[in-house]
Amino acid sequence: MAVSIGIDALLERVRAGLDRLDPRTAHAAWRAGDALLVDTRYAALRERDGLVPGALVVERNELEWRLDPLGSHRAPEADSHDLRIVVLCNEGYASSLAAESLRRLGLHRATDVIGGFQAWKAAGLPVLLPTPRPEEGPVDPTH
Repeated sequence: MAVSIGIDALLERVRAGLDRLDPRTAHAAWRAGDALLVDTRYAALRERDGLVPGALVVERNELEWRLDPLGSHRAPEADSHDLRIVVLCNEGYASSLAAESLRRLGLHRATDVIGGFQAWKAAGLPVLLPTPRPEEGPVDPTH
């Protein structure tokens, strides 16, 4: 019978094995060409909060298939098990679990951003803000 440890204990255990990056360090690694930044936030969050320019967008449910260098559905960027992948979620929780999953595929340099997109944005790092959607129908300037 499996022993239940709970999500908090699991997250602590997973993070102990990761070399997590603060947003500025992640940005510097990406700019230096030493990391592939992967945004796993779902579409509604990206539409609400914006995008990190240059990040590869791969929603969480596709992550392993898109980043496995041996996979038939891999992204072109996922060409080596030595690739340093830095996962970015909204607040830095799901990204830790995602990085651990990538490590299980042999992507031994996978890690995540402490605090996720929200910390990235708070640090003043580049974000492409969402474009407001036009109102339905024509606008009446007299009202």
